Amino acid sequence: MCRKSIVFTRVNTAELIEEAFDMHPAPGKVIVQTAFSTVSSGTERANLTGDPNVSPSKVQKEVVFPRRSGYSTSGIVLSVGEGVTAVMPGDRVAMLHTTHSQYLEVEEKNLCKLDDGITFQEAAIWHIATFPLAAIRKCRLEIGESAIVMGMGILGMMAVKLLRAAGAAPVIAVDPVPQKREEALLLGADYALDPFEPEFAQKVKTITGGGVNVAIEVTGNGKALDTVLDCMAKFGRVALLGCTRNSDFTIDYYRKVHAPGITMIGAHTNARPQMESYPGMWTTMDDMKALQKLVLAGRLDFTSMVAEVHAPKNAPEVYHRLATEKTFPLVQFDWSKLV
Repeated sequence: MCRKSIVFTRVNTAELIEEAFDMHPAPGKVIVQTAFSTVSSGTERANLTGDPNVSPSKVQKEVVFPRRSGYSTSGIVLSVGEGVTAVMPGDRVAMLHTTHSQYLEVEEKNLCKLDDGITFQEAAIWHIATFPLAAIRKCRLEIGESAIVMGMGILGMMAVKLLRAAGAAPVIAVDPVPQKREEALLLGADYALDPFEPEFAQKVKTITGGGVNVAIEVTGNGKALDTVLDCMAKFGRVALLGCTRNSDFTIDYYRKVHAPGITMIGAHTNARPQMESYPGMWTTMDDMKALQKLVLAGRLDFTSMVAEVHAPKNAPEVYHRLATEKTFPLVQFDWSKLV
């Protein structure tokens, strides 16, 4: 049988291709028909543009295409392999570590069974939403502590919603683009500031009564990290959620980290337990289940963040924009629109 998939065939080029696909799942795996897949702009831009720093564990000496990306999807189970017990054909699921494809073979451990009250569109966002959720957990945020989010891309916007749900007060969103600041206020931020405005750090300290307790740095920009350190309260915690792929920057660690007792936390999504959660460090699957509970309880809604839904055939145009535009909205592919 064949399936259609979105593939990065060369630098800055995405194509919808048709390829052979085995519909018989291997032991421990499941075949799923994709309903929605969500574009994760940071990771996918790095893959699309041929960035050699797509992995935190190694730098690629030679950039090789084709490449595939995606990883946050939802769909319906078609068949299960030998030994699979968590799901059965007909079950609706959210998936981890997948690609933009019509059909997927997924390991049983990477499936989160959906409640009937959850839409496919909502569930296709959750894997991405676990990234800022993990960062917030690692900071050990407590109810009533202040929080700041540097950068209002997709992860930053999600962090704002999650911080509000977690009881942070106030929540300060930071971005130089006025439209992004307006969106952040609509999503629940108490304040939205321009990092380049005069006396930025002092303004944050005034708002928070002396400095921020928790910072989620999403830009991956060294200057932004340096700036947010000026905003911190004593013993504050800073999560490095953004992928700081370029290390060519310096920080006055003695005065900005060492002396005030700041904790800096690596928050890459793979830096988490694989098998069992414990306080501050949850597995991805446990975070997925937590998101489902919060959505069902009416405390979170990520579908309101979706700016565009496209048929997969529009992938070349969508990814051209991702490669060339500085800002990119939350975009999904609807795989029911293949015809």
